[in-house]
Amino acid sequence: MMRIAVYCSSRDHLAPQYENAATALGQWIGSHGYTMVYGGVKSGLMHTVAQAAHESGGKLLGVVPARFVERTDPLVDRVINCHDLGDRKTIMMDNADLFVVLPGGLGTIDEWISTLSQLIVNDGDRRSIVVVNIDGIYDHQLAQLEATAHSVFARGKHIDMSIAVDNIEEMNVQLEKVSNDYEK
Repeated sequence: MMRIAVYCSSRDHLAPQYENAATALGQWIGSHGYTMVYGGVKSGLMHTVAQAAHESGGKLLGVVPARFVERTDPLVDRVINCHDLGDRKTIMMDNADLFVVLPGGLGTIDEWISTLSQLIVNDGDRRSIVVVNIDGIYDHQLAQLEATAHSVFARGKHIDMSIAVDNIEEMNVQLEKVSNDYEK
């Protein structure tokens, strides 16, 4: 069973297009019977994706730092408590076959880039990162990755581990492609 780490905002009251992408991702995860690995709190896009995955038949693995234990999402099937955000990133990476980055802030960007760096260090790691770039939220970060590759500070093949999509339809196509490759 595929395990999908989801990095996204924990803020509430976000724009509908972000909520819609989160719901669509959760429905996709659940309808395939996959496990969602996430920060495990009941707020923001984290909870939106989790609720949709849960309602669609998916399992939830929440990785919750000590300071957020009181905010643990009751939908979580299994909780892994950890010390801090650094531990959470490591545990999420160790428990995922695929990574999806939804809109979010600095924490989400940190999770994405840390995961990309770890995949690069683990040369030969075939896991992918799907970056859901709704409204161009990550245009600057994607441009920075391209600039890094063009200035020889990173290899293009490493930068290509982050697959950017601009909408829900493209997200679903990429998720199907990556999950089919995983099943082989």
